Amino acid sequence: MVQTPRNGNGASEPPAQAGRFEGKPAGRFNVLANTQNNRMSDSVYSEINFHITWHTKNSLPMITPKIEDRLYHYLTHKVIEAPGVYLHAVGGIETHVHIGLSAPPNLLISDWIGKLKGGSSYYINHEVQPKALEWQRGYGIVTFGTRDLKWVVEYIKNQKEHHKRGTIHDRLESVTSDDAKAAGEGR
Repeated sequence: MVQTPRNGNGASEPPAQAGRFEGKPAGRFNVLANTQNNRMSDSVYSEINFHITWHTKNSLPMITPKIEDRLYHYLTHKVIEAPGVYLHAVGGIETHVHIGLSAPPNLLISDWIGKLKGGSSYYINHEVQPKALEWQRGYGIVTFGTRDLKWVVEYIKNQKEHHKRGTIHDRLESVTSDDAKAAGEGR
């Protein structure tokens, strides 16, 4: 059995950030230790993969080439800074972003996404270009199995091509339950 190093809180860490980029699933098996006020058991197996998307305000084309690289760089670093969260891909088009990641079960996903959205717009508007980026309210989130990780990552990385060709997956583009129902995939 291979031993993984432990951080200062006793939680397992993947070797040298392996699998945190490019859709590699390493690190999806998380062992989490008890933290301050967290009453989870000492070890938890989880394999929770998310596809997350959100749009610019009124779906306006605000993610310009000037902003895109800096935005994706910001999102990438904020995602990998979160304990136990593993980034698989970031992409999008002028009107929205997509993120594929694996997360531990103790992540408060709605709060975390709110901070990611708020922090990214603040960063772009204060460090890149004033009043350049606003997000609409809400987001879309879908879980998926690890066997689908490769195609979800490819879908995110090739957003511009999918939109140009009209080969989008409505379920991965939805940001409200009404969107999903209109696409015939509502639950």
